[in-house]
Amino acid sequence: MLLVRDMADNERINQYGRRRVIKAGYLSVLGLMVAVWLAHPARAQDMFSGLARLDVAQSQVRDQGDGLSVTLYLSQPVPFRVFTLDDPRRLVLDFREVDWRGASREGLLNADNATDLRFGVLRPGWSRLVIDLAGPLLIDTAGMAVDQTVGTATVRVLLIPGTAADYAAYSGAPPDPDWQLTPVMPVTPPPDQPDGPLTVVIDPGHGGIDPGADRDGLVEKDLMLQLALELAEALNRTDGMQAVLTRSTDVFVPLADRMSIARAAGADLFISLHADALDEDAANGASVYTLTDEAVDQASERMAERHDRGDLLAGVDLTGADDTVATVLMDMARLETAPQADRFADAVVQGLEDAGAGVNRNPRRTAPLAVLNAADFPSVLIEVGFLSSERDRAALSDADGRARIVTGIVASVGKWATDEAARAPLVRQ
Repeated sequence: MLLVRDMADNERINQYGRRRVIKAGYLSVLGLMVAVWLAHPARAQDMFSGLARLDVAQSQVRDQGDGLSVTLYLSQPVPFRVFTLDDPRRLVLDFREVDWRGASREGLLNADNATDLRFGVLRPGWSRLVIDLAGPLLIDTAGMAVDQTVGTATVRVLLIPGTAADYAAYSGAPPDPDWQLTPVMPVTPPPDQPDGPLTVVIDPGHGGIDPGADRDGLVEKDLMLQLALELAEALNRTDGMQAVLTRSTDVFVPLADRMSIARAAGADLFISLHADALDEDAANGASVYTLTDEAVDQASERMAERHDRGDLLAGVDLTGADDTVATVLMDMARLETAPQADRFADAVVQGLEDAGAGVNRNPRRTAPLAVLNAADFPSVLIEVGFLSSERDRAALSDADGRARIVTGIVASVGKWATDEAARAPLVRQ
């Protein structure tokens, strides 16, 4: 590990590293970044801030003999750590934080000793690179070199062949409470969109004069806004995705306006975030809602009654059209978007479970929710927890608890988009 804050930490880390070297003979830690930190703590603190951009042209994962060499060129130094995990064998690099835009598996991976590579936002403020290994490769050297003239940084990791027993013995994240992370949740970037990135509209429930639920000083509108901002940040830092918020401050946005914002943004997906409260602490965990079949039958009629005709379907001006025409056109659009919403809801449940976020015992639900009435893009409502639940209140008011929710949703968006792209050629034109 190469995160050093003071001399005591330096001594502890070096002793830990020496134990690894003496016992296994494989791990050594380069000291240049450590030296910069200790000699110029104030300057180093400035250096370890902001977002480091990856130079994709120079960065590479390639074979080095029977081993593997990882070289990453960054626009500035950031704290990082490197370790291996077993079953399956993989190399993990965690950063605070790297901008992966422009990077691709094909551009970075050029090796036979590595079988796959993925990267993305682990949680807000954290990035992760995972490399699947073809065999039991052990970390020989790992370090960051800082160019004192231009301020760029180069991370180099060298792995060499070892035995399966040694690999298993020395795999695992180094013990450090400051690096307690959520499980590995590599994000699958969506396929290239012909009209640009995948647009995800995030709707923080309630707002302004509408506070929503409240318990023990926690208010739904405030918690959902905080969660929405963190989710939007994570999506925007994921290649091929962009987030649009229906509100970014504590204001009341009418339901019709939320739909209009999504439609004007060209929404590919609409996610409404809520956290209800019951009379008793009788339920906990997240659940994901789509429209009931009955609500789907009635949704077009309600939309035609409540919205301006020029704002019912993206790209279609229904001004002057009667209710029958408007309803038929929306029903036709919903034949595609309703199943898409169902598939995304299923993906969200799985994503939240994989990320370690609390999930309700009955996580997939349907209801006649007006916020899900739009016909031209798939919509879901995620009840991220219950404010009546002490456990859910603790998770939603804690950065790590929200991070697990964000991680699960971002991963589910990537998986859903990829699955939908694969399904597209099968859709009848």
